[in-house]
Amino acid sequence: MTEDELVTAIAELTRREHSRVQVGIGDDAAVWQPSRSNRSVITTDALIENVHFSLEWMSREDAGWRAMAANASDVAAMGARPRLATVAFGVPPSGTPADVLECYRGMEACACASGIEIAGGDLTRAPVWTIAITAIGEVRPSNVKLRSGARPGDVLAVTGELGASRAGYLCLRGDVELPDGEADAAIRAHRRPVPRVAEGRWLGASSNVHAMMDCSDGLSTDLIRLLRASRAGAVIEDVPVAASARAAAHRLGIDANRFGLAGGEDFELIASVSPRAFSHLAARFKERFGRTLHRVGRIEADERVVVVNEGREEPLERSGWDHFA
Repeated sequence: MTEDELVTAIAELTRREHSRVQVGIGDDAAVWQPSRSNRSVITTDALIENVHFSLEWMSREDAGWRAMAANASDVAAMGARPRLATVAFGVPPSGTPADVLECYRGMEACACASGIEIAGGDLTRAPVWTIAITAIGEVRPSNVKLRSGARPGDVLAVTGELGASRAGYLCLRGDVELPDGEADAAIRAHRRPVPRVAEGRWLGASSNVHAMMDCSDGLSTDLIRLLRASRAGAVIEDVPVAASARAAAHRLGIDANRFGLAGGEDFELIASVSPRAFSHLAARFKERFGRTLHRVGRIEADERVVVVNEGREEPLERSGWDHFA
């Protein structure tokens, strides 16, 4: 299969009816019609084989899903609706057209679930499998959520339990053994994380949500970034840890809260919420999504960041993912 034939196959795989993309895959650039009066948000994320994923532990379809999920999550964290994406795809010498299409099937599946249309991109040879995606979303100006809006007294919340993806990663590496049900849930969370797109738009529409950020590098790392942008501190009182993560922590002899704080790639959202509105907002969130908006702690004016452990306050240790640490 030639490059042009492969591009044609990708275009067919990602074709949508009733598209707002006026010119898609096959031309020098895509053309699309943005919504009037909305702001555009743009993000780029790249996944590199043996840095962000290993094909020993997941399929190429899983890798494609995870690459698209990372971008959808970043758009959701701004309170925006994801709309379209372009994909720069690097194929190693051993890669075949069937391998490329397998990865695209994963990207397209996540894109469909997230409301994204793949509008174009690039194919090139690379030393290892490389997936670099640029995603564009739309949001009303009043609904844009930044990292910098957290206010002292706000409730610090996350949209789901943490640590499952880390537990799945450790299961796949053979570092920990879990019962079948817990292992399956953890591995699924690692291979096919679900970006909180609807939750992000819903929270973004509330004036009582003052700041938001996605939690892809671990709560301990990403919370510090949000607080730095907001020039604030926080007290972490309760970490919602997934059952599989608690089981993995127990088997490894690690405190479950620390395990949850360090785990990344859960793609939950961190939100800073007005304290007076939190109970009502959390009840509506539960009714809308069937899941809990977990209260983690509170935002403080003092820029220190501490975790309450058995009644004692301890400095938060930054223990999540850092590419250059």
